[in-house]
Amino acid sequence: MDDKKVLLDNIDKLHTTELGITRIKKNLNLDTDDVVTYCRHKILNQNCNIYRQGKNWYCEIDGQKITVNAHSYTIITAHIIL
Repeated sequence: MDDKKVLLDNIDKLHTTELGITRIKKNLNLDTDDVVTYCRHKILNQNCNIYRQGKNWYCEIDGQKITVNAHSYTIITAHIIL
């Protein structure tokens, strides 16, 4: 099965930790505490480039890269990419 489809089929399992919330807000300069919903919307966007390398999925859209653990569906981090 296509890795992208696996992630999208399990999008409701997406979550992060308290430290993840802080890290993602800081890295993306977000003004919301609901970073999971923010990331979920980005990942579900049809223009999102989703690919898997090793144990993580990488989701790139709008100059941002979101890293998701492929087994636990934990959003590990997100960065602005240049």
